[in-house]
Amino acid sequence: MAAFRFVTRGIAFIRIIILARLLVPAQFGVFGIATMALTLLEMLTETGINVFLVQEKGEIDEYVNDAWLISIVRGIIISTLIIISIPFVTSFFNIQQSKGLIYLISIVPFIKGFINPSEVKFQKNLQFNKEFYFRTSIFALDSSVAVIASLITHSAVGLVFGLIAGATLEIILSFVIIRPLPSFSFSLQKFMKIFHSGKWVTLYGVFDFVASQGDSITVGRVLGAGPLGIYQMGYTVATLPISEVSDVANRVIFPVYSKISEEINRLKRGFLKITLLVSAVSISVGLIIFFFPKDLFILIFGQKWEQTLVVLKPLAIYGAIRGISNTASSLFFSLGKQKYAAGATLVRVVVLVVSIIPLTLSFGLVGAGCSVLLSGISELLPIGYFIWVIFRKAKL
Repeated sequence: MAAFRFVTRGIAFIRIIILARLLVPAQFGVFGIATMALTLLEMLTETGINVFLVQEKGEIDEYVNDAWLISIVRGIIISTLIIISIPFVTSFFNIQQSKGLIYLISIVPFIKGFINPSEVKFQKNLQFNKEFYFRTSIFALDSSVAVIASLITHSAVGLVFGLIAGATLEIILSFVIIRPLPSFSFSLQKFMKIFHSGKWVTLYGVFDFVASQGDSITVGRVLGAGPLGIYQMGYTVATLPISEVSDVANRVIFPVYSKISEEINRLKRGFLKITLLVSAVSISVGLIIFFFPKDLFILIFGQKWEQTLVVLKPLAIYGAIRGISNTASSLFFSLGKQKYAAGATLVRVVVLVVSIIPLTLSFGLVGAGCSVLLSGISELLPIGYFIWVIFRKAKL
């Protein structure tokens, strides 16, 4: 998984350098708004299928058909809701000229709905070597199409074409190389079991969306698409400890924790080791971003991204904090304690909602960054309490 991140982020780094010089911040901002609408609807309709399948102790083949049917219906619903919401989104963010882009992005969830759910076996069975080739192929096609299409169109439409190409390839690969293949059948009993497990995952997803996208929504609404593009570029780089360290660890430790969830002492030792390792790496990456922001942006992305420097420092601290706290989510999910993850994230949401608008109106992009930082700090207390509840009777 670390190799996957290294390869894909290497590709992504090259892609973003090319696109940063082809497109202007406002175009990145418009694409960011479109993907926010997609992400919101994905969170609102999250069924928790993958979490349920990884948590299951036995074989999951009997659930594949129901999971596939649920996924297809969900994809159709998301695509329909995106199309219906276009007038509201374009009016709210004042981007009337971008309707075509949002129509195009509505195709993505429809395609993804047909992906074979059996691909979760890579993670459940710790077959990360196979997942490496699987995910790398998809990401490479996504990036290649995005760059080529952007070179041709000189617009953010190229980024959407990349998403469509990647989703299409994932369907093909999931049916060609993964077994069992799903078919159209439905069991109410199995559906209810998946739904019961997934309700807290859905709630956690909604809270996490607000906590992670509320700042972008506010910046886009209050300051406009141009500042949003600048802010999101800074956020992407500053949260490297989350996306490149914590996410890699969580992808691996969630199924591992699930397998040893009944051995509380062993689970505690593993959690402490992983948390210390992720903390060391996250803090190191955060310090580099904090102290050398100018080298990152002016040299690599060009002079037009100079305004990003003002927001990078608070976001760098936030990235390090979230990189560390994210390791707790895998622990909670592995034990079926999704409500703990949802509760901690709710605290982060409340602090963000209360502070984001006044700070953004008063201090612009810096205020938005500071609001996000406050929300990340506030989440540490409930996370610490829930970890204590889980391990209070365990021994090292």
